[in-house]
Amino acid sequence: MINSKIVGLRLAGTIFGGVAVLHLLRAVMGISVVIGGWMLPVWMNVIGFLATGFLCVWLWLLSVSRGR
Repeated sequence: MINSKIVGLRLAGTIFGGVAVLHLLRAVMGISVVIGGWMLPVWMNVIGFLATGFLCVWLWLLSVSRGR
């Protein structure tokens, strides 16, 4: 039976996965992002992709191990 903790882990993992995909798309397509007049470098999105991708995989693995 799936409990609310497993659902929460999977939901958070899915959200982090979506954010990771957006970081990757921006890095690959070279989309410009300006925040308060400051242009965000593309290399920051590579770091963002790695961090959110790691969190996505980690949370999904936690949800699988707790579901047993």
